[in-house]
Amino acid sequence: MVTITISGTPGSGKSTVAELLKDKLGLKYVYSGMIFREMAKKHNMSLEEFGKYCEKNSDVDKELDKRQVEILKEGDVILEGRLSGWLAHINNIPALKVAIDTNLDTRARRIVNREKGSVEKRREEILKRAKSEATRYKKYYNIDLKDASIYDLVIDSGDKTPEEIVNIIIKKLPR
Repeated sequence: MVTITISGTPGSGKSTVAELLKDKLGLKYVYSGMIFREMAKKHNMSLEEFGKYCEKNSDVDKELDKRQVEILKEGDVILEGRLSGWLAHINNIPALKVAIDTNLDTRARRIVNREKGSVEKRREEILKRAKSEATRYKKYYNIDLKDASIYDLVIDSGDKTPEEIVNIIIKKLPR
């Protein structure tokens, strides 16, 4: 059974890498961010507004996290999400835990290329979102998102293609 978690910051390239991994390995791929976005849409809120709402309503995050743990326990999956590696770690679920990151400006430019807008505005949104997530996860689980010690691989995507990152991950998989 192969279970891979892909965590990282907005714009780091984690979705692109997860999609390529899915195609290469033939595993099911679940993106927790899409579930979160759908929940925000149902509440008629922007991601930023919904993040603020979640700071005061832990039931939303806890429901999303519970679902991720269920998915991880099923195995044979690539689970992408800010907390996916941490959820595998704190629930003792065997998985290859990967964290992907790069500098703020690169991430903001990537988001602009994908979703339009200005780099300055996207940079500001990233920082607000990061602050909201850090507050919530510290409060709910005592997790420090800056602590990368639980990951099997920590990859800077700034100087690597998505294909190179996929190859690094595949080489790290148990044979």
